Amino acid sequence: MNRVEELLGRGVRIVTPTAVEIGAEVNPDRIAPGVVIHTGCKVFGASTSIGPGCVLGREAPATVEDCQLGEKVELKGGYFNGAVFLDGSAMGSGAQVRPGTILEEGAEMAHTVGLKQTIFFPFVVGGSLINFCDVLMAGGKNRKVHSEIGSSFIHFNYTPHGDKATASLIGDVPRGVMLDQEAIFLGGQGGLVGPVRLEYGTVQAAGQVARRDVLEPGQLVVPGTPAPVTKPYGTRYRSLARVVRNCAIYIGNIAALQVWYDQVRRSLLEATPHGAACLAGALQQLAAVRNERMKRLDDVMDRIAVEDRMEMAETLRAEHEALCAGWPAARERLAAAGDVACAEKKAFLAAWAAAPEGNYLARVQGLPAKVRAAGTAWLQKIVHCAGVPA
Repeated sequence: MNRVEELLGRGVRIVTPTAVEIGAEVNPDRIAPGVVIHTGCKVFGASTSIGPGCVLGREAPATVEDCQLGEKVELKGGYFNGAVFLDGSAMGSGAQVRPGTILEEGAEMAHTVGLKQTIFFPFVVGGSLINFCDVLMAGGKNRKVHSEIGSSFIHFNYTPHGDKATASLIGDVPRGVMLDQEAIFLGGQGGLVGPVRLEYGTVQAAGQVARRDVLEPGQLVVPGTPAPVTKPYGTRYRSLARVVRNCAIYIGNIAALQVWYDQVRRSLLEATPHGAACLAGALQQLAAVRNERMKRLDDVMDRIAVEDRMEMAETLRAEHEALCAGWPAARERLAAAGDVACAEKKAFLAAWAAAPEGNYLARVQGLPAKVRAAGTAWLQKIVHCAGVPA
C-alpha cells in the first residue's frame, strides 16, 4: 500500500489521489483524519505533521516539507519548508516560506509572500507581495485589533557589506506574549532597513522606508524623502554600536521565547500529537534562529577585527576597538542566555497552572493584569541576562 492509499484509509480527504505526491518518508500517523489535500499538492519530510481541519492547496498546488501544522491551518498554495503553523494560521497562494519561520495562532498572510527566519505572534496579518525575512513581529489583542503589514512591503535584510546582522524586532517577546499590547501598523508600499526596533502602537505611513528605531509608543512615523545624494563610498563599516545592540536585544528576545515555549506553552501543546509536533518544531526553529543570529554577528565581528583603521576618525576607531575587545564576553553572555530563577517566574507559573482550562489565547488573555506583569518581568530578566539592559 502506498502513502496516498494509507492516508485515504485514515480518513484524509485527497481530492485527486493520482495527482498528489506523498513522500515515502512521511509518517501517515502524523496526518490527521479530515485533512484536505487538493490536487497537485506534495507532502515530504519525516518530521511533517498536519493537524485536524487543515487544508492544503485550495488556491494553487502546495508543497509542504518538514513542517508542523496545528489545527485548521490553511496553506493555500506555494512552497513551505521547515516552518511551524499554529492553530488557525494561514498563507495565501504563491508563498515561499523557509526554515526559521513560526506563525502563531491566527496569523495570516495573503498571496505571494516570502518568509524566512520570521516569527509572527497571534493575530499578525499581512497583505500581498511582501518579503519579510528575519523579523519577529508582535502586537494586537484580537482579530479586530491586530498588527498589520501592508501590501508590497519589504524588510531589507542584506547590506552592501554582504552581511545579514539585520534582524528587526517589531514589538517584543516579554510584553507581546501577553496579547494585550497595542497593534503596530506598517503601511503598504513601504519598507524597513534592518536591524530596527519598533515600539507598540507605531504607525508607519504608507509609501515610506524607515531606517531608524522608534522606541516611544504610539508614534506616527512619516519618514522624509531625502534628496538624492552622491558621495564616495568605501567598503569600511561605519558605526556599528546600534547594529550590535539591536542584534543582542533580538537574541535576548529569542532566548525568552524559547523559555516561554518550553515552560508555558508546553503543557497545552503536548495535549495532542499534532500539538506536540508543533512544540518540537517550534523549539527546533527557535534554536536555528538563535544560531543564525549569532553567526551573523560573528561574521560582522570577524570583518571589523581585521579591518584597516589607520584612516578612521578617532571616535569610530575607538568604537570598533571597543566592540572587538568586548565581543568574546558579550558573545558568551548571548550564547548562555536562558531561564532565570526569580519571584516573578514562580508567581506567574503558579497562576498559569491554576488558570481555567481553555485554549492558549483564552488562557493568556484571562490572566489577571498582575500575573501578566509578573510574566513580563520574568521574561525581561531573561533578555537582560543576555547582557541587554532592561
